[in-house]
Amino acid sequence: MTDPIVSIRNVSKRFSGGVMAVDNVSIDIAQNEFFALLGPSGCGKTTLLRMISGLDSPTQGQIMIGGEDMALTPPNLRPTNMVFQSYAVFPHMTVMDNVSYGLRVTGVAADEAKRRTIEALEMVKLEHLAERKPDQMSGGQRQRVALARALVKRPKVLLLDEPLSALDAKLRDGMRLELTRLQETVGITFIIVTHDQDEALSMATRIAVMDKGAVQQIATPAELYEQPRTRFVADFIGKVNLIDAAVLGQNGKTANCVAAGLGKIEVGTDKTCGDKATIAIRPEKLKLSTAEPKGASLIKTKATIRDVAYYGDTSHVVADIADGQHLDINVQNNSRVGGSGFDRGQKLWVSFDPQDALLLTE
Repeated sequence: MTDPIVSIRNVSKRFSGGVMAVDNVSIDIAQNEFFALLGPSGCGKTTLLRMISGLDSPTQGQIMIGGEDMALTPPNLRPTNMVFQSYAVFPHMTVMDNVSYGLRVTGVAADEAKRRTIEALEMVKLEHLAERKPDQMSGGQRQRVALARALVKRPKVLLLDEPLSALDAKLRDGMRLELTRLQETVGITFIIVTHDQDEALSMATRIAVMDKGAVQQIATPAELYEQPRTRFVADFIGKVNLIDAAVLGQNGKTANCVAAGLGKIEVGTDKTCGDKATIAIRPEKLKLSTAEPKGASLIKTKATIRDVAYYGDTSHVVADIADGQHLDINVQNNSRVGGSGFDRGQKLWVSFDPQDALLLTE
């Protein structure tokens, strides 16, 4: 990466009482990137965002924005703006006044403030609601008011703290697409904090997965999903089957394992393995069949259906296999009849290509 717009160098944050909220984090974020900080509650992602904005100060480390050290720069003078989870729009002001407020208090001329406010409202498609007040608008519209108010000051970096969590599921899906379109349109760097994996995967160009104050992995959405480095990342990003395995030996980039419920399996890996590992298989990689599947390379085992959950386009099947293990399987519902075609108690086969399995050593 050349000339990152945000450079976080060995940043830690320790609160009173010895609580380490952020632990030696280093991240470079590129110009015009849509970057996500993803992790469970309490992992340090919001604290890190607040340190970028200047609302919190690092205990140690350095934060640079646009090549300048932000250590002595207060929040109001940083080239950033933040959109909060609660929107924080002024209820007594019109949309126009809400969006122009930041310009007016910093002394921008009235004509210039009006022009930039209309431009910001056009970006979020709210120019026709300029004279409305927030209590006359939907949650999605209020969120767009907050976005316009942040964008009108033309920050180099827009910080978004769980911006969609207060919206209902359908509106949230629509806002994901709008945020992605908006980021591409305005051409500035977005950094979003979220605990929602689908949100991060669908919007971000890169994601930093955090746990217990530390960054576990930084990668593109596809790489995080298909090539997680650790058991935590594999389990946190989407659904996954994690099966304990004993490593019998390693021949180059192939590990010979015995996995609970699956028996012997050869799994490709670029890591040096110890005696124990975890085999990860995504639910959509597993196939169900009533007849024994053909193919010498396939890993296959007998199973009994424990549960079936119908989700419209897919069904989630839980199948019990040997050694007290179970597998989660996604089945595409292609028939108009409805359902997966599988029932509780049914005995069948589960199979997968070993190339679709991943060996985790951490």
